[in-house]
Formats: sequence, C-alpha cells, structure tokens
Amino acid sequence: MFDDLKGQRVLVTGASTGIGAAVAKGFGAEGARVAVHYNASADAAKAVAEAVTALGGEAHLIGGNLSKRGAAEQVVADAADALGGLDVLVNNAGALVRRALLEELDDDLIDQVFDLNVRQLTHACRAAIPHLRQSAGCIINTGSIAGRHGGGPGASVYAAAKAWVQSVTRNLAKEFAAEGIRANAVAPGVIYTPFHERFSTAEQLESMRQTIPMARLGTPEECVGAYLFLASKAASGYVTGQVIEVNGGQLMP
Repeated sequence: MFDDLKGQRVLVTGASTGIGAAVAKGFGAEGARVAVHYNASADAAKAVAEAVTALGGEAHLIGGNLSKRGAAEQVVADAADALGGLDVLVNNAGALVRRALLEELDDDLIDQVFDLNVRQLTHACRAAIPHLRQSAGCIINTGSIAGRHGGGPGASVYAAAKAWVQSVTRNLAKEFAAEGIRANAVAPGVIYTPFHERFSTAEQLESMRQTIPMARLGTPEECVGAYLFLASKAASGYVTGQVIEVNGGQLMP
C-alpha cells in the first residue's frame, strides 16, 4: 500500500500489545525494519517481532521501562544502533495508570501519569531528533480522544497528559519543519485493547459505545492505516502538525 515504507527504520514504543503491536505489524507488512519496544511483556513482544518478520519486515526487540529517567534516551539509542539510524519514531507507550476522581488524586499518581505519558515522550523526541535530521524523518505520537474531551470519570490527569501530547505535536511540527522533520499524531477513540480490559468495566465500555455513531468499539488494526499514512512521505509529505481522529465518529472536531 505504501511502497516507500519498505526498508524504513521505525521505532514503535509500547509495541508489545494493543495499538502498538498492531502498528508494528503494519509496518512489518510494508517491509519496514521495526524496533519493537516493550517493558514487562517480553513474551508478547517476541510474538510481535515474529509476526513482523513473517509479514516481510525485519524486527529487533528493545526493552526498557520508560517510566524511569534516562530509559527513553536509551531505548532510542538502542533502536538506532540496531537499525543503523531512524526514519520514523512512533511514540505509542503510555497508560492511565489507574482511575482516580479529583478528591482521590495524589501527587504520586500525577507524577506517574506524567512521567509515562509526557516526560518519556519528550525525552524520546529529543533523543531521536539527531537521527531524524539525518533521514528527514518523522515523529508520530499517540494521543487520545480523552485529550480532546477530557476523558471519562477518573481519567482527568491522563486526559490532560494526552492533551499535552497533541499540543506538543503541533509545536514540534513548527520547530522542526525547516529541517525536513514532520510531526503528527493519531488520536484513537475507544479501541478495545488491554488498556480497557484493565481500566474500564463492561458497563463503562457499553456507556462509551452508546456515544459512538458507528455503534461499536474500534480495533487496534483499524488504527494502523493512520500511522502508515503519516509515515509515508509519498502519501503525507505535506502533512505536519495534524492530529488524525480514529474514533468511529464519537468526536468530530
């Protein structure tokens, strides 16, 4: 579908499950060389890497706990070493950590959410820029519909973090456009992944489903095309600073 992605050097963070796993496989099917990042889910990451290879790509496993200081820089360095540089950085790693209403919030939870969703993304971008300068590459960040509408009950800090991700994407686009580096984001809606298996009840998911014009939850695979489009210079070479919504019509900004 996107012939220019063949041989591209791609790092996908949080690639062991969910949207990240689907995106890594999607790049593999296009013949890309993919660094599959994981933290705790080593076995799942290995299965993703095997799928990438089976689909015609090349895969390298890169471990690292991105909630720790210095880990994002190391993950980028390890990926660049394995791939011989970088053409595409997909910042997909992130999590809600846990749901907490306003009166239940504490500084520790706020720090955890921002470390995992904001700080590590900043550090990964900063570490990747020298490589992306050389390749005139691109950054694709994973945002969320929560960053647009504030999120559901107990997700205020996560929603704020994702709003930051989407805002900083636009700033990165402005800052690095003159150097040939594009920056965009994908904002998934309610996608049925281990994220919702962990953080949302069946009742919450049904409530969300009822707000979606397409009347169903999305799948990780339905997000992949947006990432491939944004990575392809042939398809989106004049697209930067954009947030592509993948939400079944739940939000139409």
